Formats: sequence, C-alpha cells, structure tokens
Amino acid sequence: MLLSALLMSVGINSCLCVLFFILYSVLRKQPHNYEVFLPRRLADGTSKRRRNKVARYIPSVKWIWKSWRPSEKELMESSGLDGVVFMRMITFSLKVFLFAGIIGVFVLLPVNCFGDQLTVIDYADWSANSLDLFSVANLKIRSQWLWVHFGAIYLVTAFVCCLLYFEFRYIALKRIEHFYSSKPQPEQFTILVRNIPSTDGSSVSDTVDRFFGENHFSTYLSHVVIHRTSKLRSVVDKAKKLYKQVKHKKPVKKKPMRFFSRRDTPEGHYENVLQEMEQNIRLGQAEVSAPGKEVRAAFVSFKSRYGAATALHMPQSINPTYWLTEPAPEPHDVHWPFFSASFMQKWLAKILVVFACLLLTILFLVPVVLVQGLTNLPALEFMFPFLTLILSMKVVSQIITGYLPSLILQTSLKVVPPIMEFLSSIQGHICHSDIQKSACNKVIWFTIWNVFFATVFSGSAFYKLSVILDPKEIPVKLAVAVPAQASFFIAYVVTTGWTDTLTELFRVVPFMVSYIKRSFEPSDDNEFVVPPMRYHRDTPRVLFFGLLGITYFFLAPLILPFILLYFCLAYIIYRNQFMNVYAPKFDTGGMFWPMIHYTMIFSLVLMQAIAIGLFALKKMELATYLLVPLPVCTLLFNEFCRKRFMPIFTAYPAEVLTKRDKEDRNDPRMPEFYNNLVSAYQDPALLPLRFSGSGSRNDSLTSPLLSSSEV
Repeated sequence: MLLSALLMSVGINSCLCVLFFILYSVLRKQPHNYEVFLPRRLADGTSKRRRNKVARYIPSVKWIWKSWRPSEKELMESSGLDGVVFMRMITFSLKVFLFAGIIGVFVLLPVNCFGDQLTVIDYADWSANSLDLFSVANLKIRSQWLWVHFGAIYLVTAFVCCLLYFEFRYIALKRIEHFYSSKPQPEQFTILVRNIPSTDGSSVSDTVDRFFGENHFSTYLSHVVIHRTSKLRSVVDKAKKLYKQVKHKKPVKKKPMRFFSRRDTPEGHYENVLQEMEQNIRLGQAEVSAPGKEVRAAFVSFKSRYGAATALHMPQSINPTYWLTEPAPEPHDVHWPFFSASFMQKWLAKILVVFACLLLTILFLVPVVLVQGLTNLPALEFMFPFLTLILSMKVVSQIITGYLPSLILQTSLKVVPPIMEFLSSIQGHICHSDIQKSACNKVIWFTIWNVFFATVFSGSAFYKLSVILDPKEIPVKLAVAVPAQASFFIAYVVTTGWTDTLTELFRVVPFMVSYIKRSFEPSDDNEFVVPPMRYHRDTPRVLFFGLLGITYFFLAPLILPFILLYFCLAYIIYRNQFMNVYAPKFDTGGMFWPMIHYTMIFSLVLMQAIAIGLFALKKMELATYLLVPLPVCTLLFNEFCRKRFMPIFTAYPAEVLTKRDKEDRNDPRMPEFYNNLVSAYQDPALLPLRFSGSGSRNDSLTSPLLSSSEV
C-alpha cells in the first residue's frame, strides 16, 4: 500500500470521527434521544429532559470532562468490578503503547526510515512511497542497526511483563476488596448440586434435605429443587408480551394461539384472554411442580459463606459421580432453559457448537480473500479488465486500496459476536455471565485466527498447508508474511479502531431503531430498557488492537501513533458509556482479567517468535540465539502469575470468608436476608403470576441486602 492510500484512509476516517463527535454532542441533548444516549442516568433519576433551550443545538465538549472526572471508586459503584476491569484493560494498553510508542517513533522509525535496503525515498513526492520504507524491511541483511530492534524487544517485553504482574495483583486485591465491601449476596451462601441420586419412595427435595441435614447439619439452611419449565416459560413470556400490549392499548397482529382463533383481537377482549392465560399458567405451574417433573439438581443454601465453600470444594459422596457441586450464579444471572436439557442434549450441543465454529471460520475466509484482493491493484486490473480506466484514477485507487478493504472486514466482523453468544448459550452454561465469558473467548480467538493469521497467510492454499506441515519454519514464515501486511493493519486500525469506537459512542443502530419507533408510535417516557455492557463484543476488539500494537511495534512503528490514539478515544468513550448508557446485568467479580492476561501473554510470545524469524532472515545468528530464551521466560512468567493469582479468582480464601461471616453475626439485617434467601433461587416461571411491564436493570450493586423485590 502506498502512503497516499493510507493518508486517504486517515482523512476519510478523521472526517467521520469529527462528524460523529459533532452529531453526538448535539443529539444527546435532545429530550427524545435521552433513552438512546443517556438511559442509565434517566433511569437513575440523575438526568431530566430539557425543553426548548437554545444550548441544546450548540455542539460542546463538556461531556468529555464529565466522562473523565469520575473516580475508579465511583465507576466500581455504578458498573461493578467488571467495568473497572474493562477500563483497567484500556489504561494498561495506554501505558504499554505510550512506552512502546516513544521507543518506536523516536528510535526505531528513524532507523528504519534511513535504511537503504529498498528504493531510496523520493522526498519530492514522499506520499507516493511504499509504507515498507518505514518498516524493518528497509534495513539490510546483517545491518548493525538491527541491534536497536533487539534491545527494543527486550525492553518492551520486560515493561509489559512488569505491568501485567502489577495489574494482575491489583485486580486480585480489588476482587477481595470488592468482596469485603459488598453486602451479603445469595450466591455467596449458595451452591448448585447436580446428579442427585434417586431414592425409592423419596422425592428429590426430600433426598436433598435429608442428605445435607445429616452431613452439613451445622450450616445447612434450605434448598430449591430445579424443575423442567422450558415450555411453561414460553407461555409466561407470551402472557407478558400480551400484557404489555394491553397496557399500551394497541392491538397488534399476532399469530393464532390456542386461546383464540381470530388474527386481530378487539381491545375489549384482551383482558379476558389474559385471565384465561393466567389460569392456564397456574395449571401449568401445578403440573410442573408435580413429582416426576424435577431435574436432579438443586440450589442449596447455607448459613455461612464458609459452610457453602466447604460443601463446594469437598467431595460429597463415596461415588464421585453423585452430588456434584459447582458455584451458584447470582439469582438474576441464572440461565434457566438449559437446566431442562438431558445429558445427551448437552453433549450433542457441545459437538454442534464445535462444528458451527469451524464452519464459521471457513466461511469467514471469503471476506478475508476479498479484502486481500482489493489491496492488490494489478491483480484487480488483471481479473477485471473493464475496471482499468476507473482504477487508473488516483483518488479511486486510493479509496479502494486504503479504505474499502478495512471497511469490508469491519462490517463482516459485526455478525461474529452475536453468533458466538448464541452458540455459547446452547453449550450448556447455567448463567448468562458464563455465556458472556465463553462468547468472549470464542470471539478473541476467532478474531486472532481469521483477521490476523488468515490475512497474513492469505496466499495460496499450498502456502498455508506448508506452514502447518513444517512447524519449525513458522517463525521464519511469520517474519516474511507479517511485515508484508503492515500497511493493511495500519489502515485497519484507523478504520475499525477509530470509526468503530465512535459508532459505539453514537450508538447508530439503537438511534435508528428509536427514530423509526417514534415515527410509527408515540414514545412513553417511563418505558425504556437500560442496556447491559456487551463484554463479549468489546473486549476482543480492544485485545486485538493490543496484539497488533505489540506485534508490529518493531516491524512497522508507524502503527503505534494510530493505536495510541485509538486507546485514547476508547478511554473517553467507554467511560462515558459506563456512566450514561450501560447498567450491569451481572458482575463476575473481575473474572474477565485472566482472559485479558493470557491474551497479552500470547501477543508477547507471537511478537518474539516473529522477531526470532526476522533475525534469522537477516542473518543475525547471535541475536537469534539470544532471543530464543525470551519466549521461554515469558511463558515461565505467565505460569508464575497463574500460580500466584489465579487461586484468588477460583475461590475466596478461608480467612476472607470467615472474617465476613464474623461481621455478619452482629448485623441485625441477617435474619431478613436468610428469610429471603430461602426463595432467592425460585424459578421465575413458578412464581405467582405478576406482570411487571418493562425494565431489566440490576440494582443489586446498590441494594443494602437481598430484598423480597429482588427475589
């Protein structure tokens, strides 16, 4: 790619960023857009709808200062530890690329630029030069200037490892601090028990009560047996949907139901239909609660956190296949549908997910090949001769090679997070947070493989096969292929990084949906939903740009200013979204950080492998041998961090649990908490029918104790 094509991409995306900033600063002030840009503040009562003010139509940047101002403690109170972990990931990346950027731009870039391996730079028309002139490819074989890159690799590796250690320790301590400061939560006192053995003449409930009453008599409190309610839940959902229509008094065309046959039901008959549905739901609840409809699993609650932890980590039976225990999620985090699935259904679902991921990976190679074809103008002219005249126009060729490929890849990636979330939801996870973590992990590795490796090795199928069949040559082949794609990934950072982050601020899709809905029906100021943060969508994106920056910092340092600017935008925009838009639906207690840590370690090892291959190609034998211990040391460091900090993420220490239990003994609110805990994990489909309109926010972060309304 020519420098002029990159400048064209930078120019287009810079204009789009400025346009989004101006539109956002104006549209966010309009009262009818509050549920799009300020739903969190509107629901919390910290923002009021303004009317007829001239200032609403004047662009301003005050929102940037308001997003910068809140402290980490305030962010913790509003968005939970997961929000803090996400922002720490961005600040960590800012520190890394500020350090790497200083070395890359002020040391490595001049060294690369004044090399003489490639054609001499034409300073009279510098924009027409290839970007390879600014990369390590411009240095001769056995050039002594390569030792500068050798030192930079060791410096950046040491700096990143030090930051990773301190961040891992900080998040681990923050997890303990969050546990100490939080009020008693049901999941702290509860475990999930599976594979409950059948007993002749006894129900599952009686078996659980007898077993834990005998073996955990001092700490056992109560239990809730899980029932098969998937069909009943669908009926309840239909009833709630119909109730919402009745509440707004808007007849809506519905599919024929067994309760009535006419396609359009008059408004006056809706209440009668609801009453009939309520009766059917009550009958269904009684049928589901009958013996034989139980799942051989139950949520078991204890009087203390230490008692729950003891039951969780201790084998419960001589037969290790019975009484299997696992941590209980938050009550509102439970994913109920998969409790009704049989073992065979779960096993088949896991196999189906594996094949679906492989199929999606293969299908995604189509846009990758298309993207790489657009970056090669001679190939385009050869394949489509009738486009030769159009492609000869300088502006058109710059747009096609510099902007269009990244735009196509960015658009194709939009469908990946929802698909991975759906696949994770049918994989057998029992809570929404596990679904999000599983989807996040899938999207991370899908992005790394399909966007990075598929783009790098976008040559012939035989070339890809040779890489797999000859793993010893992988570093050398990476050293050849990765620098060749530096220009594409710089344009990718500008297009996908800058513009996509600004579309997150502007919330393009929710804004368009809101506008269309307002055009067809009047809006209700009290009827809106505060969306949760989609960690499986945004975390992989941030981590992938971190991988690009670490991989290319010594190969093509020109990428570093663009990545640094991306993280600056991300810091401001995501803080704004956490304070104004997103409300936590669940909180994993910082469980996303180990995933972030391992991805950064992978990025370091990948960079070091490419460096070893590069120095081997440049005939720098001594530097190659001296780099070999670096990935080994990085992996040993990762193992040390895993042994040192992961136990805190797996389970809370005994001293932490007993300390909290002692504090609770003097808390006069605990009896009320225990009373509510008894029914905290009751399946919502079995609760007395209560239509609650809309609203799905999780207020457990601010509630002092578990209240009956949360149950």
